[in-house]
Amino acid sequence: MAILFQEEKRIFTLQTKQTTYQMKVDNFGFLLHLYYGAKVSGEMDYLLTYYDRGFSGNPNDVGNNRTYSMDVLPQEYPTLGTGDYRNSAFVLRNHDESACCDLRYAGYEIREGKYELPGLPAVYAKPEEAQTLEIVLEDAVSKVRVRLLYGVLEDEDIITRSVKITNYGTEYIVVEKASSACLDFITGEYDLLSFYGRHIMERNLQRARIGHGSQSIGSRRGTSSHQYNPAVIVAGKNTTEDIGDCYGMVFVYSGNFLCEAEQDQFDQTRILMGLQRDLFNYPLESGETLVVPETILCYSGRGFGDLSMKYHRCIRNHICNGARSRRKSGKTGFIPRPVLVNSWEAAYFNFTGETIVELAREAAQLGIDMVVMDDGWFGKREDDNSGLGDWQVNEKKLGCSLGELVRRVNEEGVKFGIWIEPEMISEDSDLYREHPDWAMQNPGRNPARGRNQLVLDFSREDVREHIFDQICRVLDQGNIEYVKWDMNRSLTDFYSVETRQGKVSYDFVIGLYDFMEKLLAKYPQLMIEGCSGGGGRFDAGMMYYTPQIWCSDNTDAADRLWIQYGTSFFYPMSTISAHVSAVPNHQTGRITSLRTRGIVAMTGAFGYELSLGKLSAEEKEEIREQIRQYKEFEPLISMGDYYRLSNPFEDACAAWMFVSKDRKRVLLHVVLLENHGNMIVNYVRLKELLPDVVYEEERSGKRYCGSALMQAGIPIPVEMGEYLAYQFVFTAKE
Repeated sequence: MAILFQEEKRIFTLQTKQTTYQMKVDNFGFLLHLYYGAKVSGEMDYLLTYYDRGFSGNPNDVGNNRTYSMDVLPQEYPTLGTGDYRNSAFVLRNHDESACCDLRYAGYEIREGKYELPGLPAVYAKPEEAQTLEIVLEDAVSKVRVRLLYGVLEDEDIITRSVKITNYGTEYIVVEKASSACLDFITGEYDLLSFYGRHIMERNLQRARIGHGSQSIGSRRGTSSHQYNPAVIVAGKNTTEDIGDCYGMVFVYSGNFLCEAEQDQFDQTRILMGLQRDLFNYPLESGETLVVPETILCYSGRGFGDLSMKYHRCIRNHICNGARSRRKSGKTGFIPRPVLVNSWEAAYFNFTGETIVELAREAAQLGIDMVVMDDGWFGKREDDNSGLGDWQVNEKKLGCSLGELVRRVNEEGVKFGIWIEPEMISEDSDLYREHPDWAMQNPGRNPARGRNQLVLDFSREDVREHIFDQICRVLDQGNIEYVKWDMNRSLTDFYSVETRQGKVSYDFVIGLYDFMEKLLAKYPQLMIEGCSGGGGRFDAGMMYYTPQIWCSDNTDAADRLWIQYGTSFFYPMSTISAHVSAVPNHQTGRITSLRTRGIVAMTGAFGYELSLGKLSAEEKEEIREQIRQYKEFEPLISMGDYYRLSNPFEDACAAWMFVSKDRKRVLLHVVLLENHGNMIVNYVRLKELLPDVVYEEERSGKRYCGSALMQAGIPIPVEMGEYLAYQFVFTAKE
C-alpha cells in the first residue's frame, strides 16, 4: 500500500516508488510534519526536538512546558493564532472578528483511487493508480472543519495536496487565507527557483537563496499571469540539472495565487502554495465549504532534469484531457495534433471569407491540416476597440455564412478552427449597451481598461449562460473542430453586483472552469487551445481543459528558446503551442532562417503564423519538408522523454533532445546563440542513451557509441550566420 498508518504513534506514511512523506499526530492533537524526500524506512519522529525558545509561545494545553512551541515545530497545515509567527497556511476571521483557529486532529480515512475536487481541475487517475488519505482537523470553538486531502500516485512519484474547509458552526466566518500545501524543512539550505516574465517574454528562470525573512511570488491579476508562473522548485544550493535534491510545487489553478518561502529564526525553511491573500475574503455561512485548488508535489534526488521528467509524465497523463477523461473509453497514448496555420499574423483584422478559403487552399498544397480564423469574424469587429460580447457571425464581412465558409475550407481538404474570447466585453458592443452591469467595475467609478476592453462577470451564472448559448450557436453552424480560447487583459475591478465581495476573484475562475466543462461535455471531440495574450494563463489548471496552450505571443525563434526553456521545467512539450512566423519577426524585428524557426517550433505542438501566399517556391518546399519531419517525429516529441542539454541563459548554444521510451530513437536540436570570428567549436553531450549500443545519425550515416555521445558529446559545425540551427536523428543499431 502507498499509504500506511502506524496506530500506536499515530504516524502517517505516504510511499511512492522513490519517495517518502511522513507526518504525525502528537499527544496534543497537532499534525506535525516529519519528513519528505528520498525513500526511507522507519519512523522519523526522532527528528523532532524540544527546547525553551524564549519568545516563542506555548499552547495552553502544555501547561508550564516551555519547550513545546508551534513557532518551532514543523507542521502540515499551520494556522494563525496558535503562537506560530511564521507564514500561515490558513487564516480565519471568526464571527466575533477574532483572527484565530486552533486545528486539532479529529480522524482520518484511507481509500482507493484519487480524490476529486468539485468545480476544480485536479490530477485524475484510475482507481488502481492512486490512493487517497483524508485527515480531518477541527477547531473546537468555531466548529470549522478542515479536511486535508493527499493523493498518492505511487508509480509516478507524485503526491497531491488539497484542502476542503467547512463551517459546521452556527455563525458565518471569513476565510482570509488558504493554502493547499505547506512544506516545512527543519534543516538545510535551499534556493527557490521561480519563473518570472512579462507579456511576450514569459517564464524566465530565476534562482535565489531562501534567506531569513519571507519572499514571495504570486498574481493579483485574476489569472496566473505572464509575470509569475504558479510553479516553483525548492532546491539544495548545489543542485544542478543532473544531481542534487529538489522539490517541485505546481498549483493547479488559473487565477490569483501566492507562493511564500521563508527561513525562520532557527534556520528552518517553510514553503507555502495556495490562493492569493489579497483580494480574497471568502465568507462561509453555516454548512458551506470552500475547496482550495490542488498543489502537485514531487521530489527528485537527481536534479532538475529528473524532476521535470516526472512532472511531464504527470501532467501529460493525469492532467491533460482531464475534463473529458471520464467520458473517454479508456483510450490513451499518442493522439496526433493538427498542424495548423493561424490567420492572425497572416491578415490580422483585414480578411474576408475569400481570404480564409485562399489560406486553406495554400495550406492544403503544403500539407497543413487546419486553418484557424482568428479575431475579427464577429459583430462590429474591425479593430480591438469594439464587438467583444457580440458573438454573431459578421456575414457581410465574410461574404457568406459561417457554415458555407467552413464547408468551402473542408472541401480544400483542410480542417477549420476559430478564435473566441468569451470572458471579455467591449463598451462599444450591443451586449454592453444592453447589460452594462455584466461588466466587472467598481460602483460609482470608471472602470480600468485593458486593450480597450472590460471583463465579463463570469462569477455570475446568468452571464455565463448567455455567452455559452451564443458560442454554441456559432459552433453549431459547421464542422468546427478547434477553438482558440483567448483572454487579452488582466482583471482590475474585482467587484460583482451579484457575488459577495471577497469571493469574486475565486468565483470568477470557478465560473470559467464551469463554462469549459460544459463546452467539452456538449462538444466532446472539440480541441481547445488555451491562450491569454500568449502565456498569461499557462498553468496546469487550464491544461485540464486545453491540452495545448499558445506559449507566448512572441513568435521570434530566438526569444522562444528562452521562453520554452523555462516552460519545460514543469510542462510537457505537447502542451506548448509553437509556430513558425514571418521575418522580420512582428514582435522583435529579428531575422532568422526558416530552418531555425522550424526547429525551434518543432519543440511543441507545431504550426504556422504567417501569410502563405507571400512565400517563395523554395520556402514552400522547405515548409513541406518541415511538416513531413514533424509528423514523423511528433510521437517522439509529444510522448518521448525530454532533456535540456544546455542553459540558453548561460551557454553559447541552446540544445535539447527527445528520447523514445526504449532509448533507441533520439531527436537532437541545437541552436547556436553566439557566433564570432575564428569561432570555437561547441560540443553537446547527450543523456540517457544505451551506453553500449551504437547509434547511427540518419542524415550523415555516421555511427557513435552511446557512451561516447554521453561522455564526450558531438561537435556542432562552425559556419557563417546568426542563430544557426541543427537537427540530428540517432537510431540504435542492433
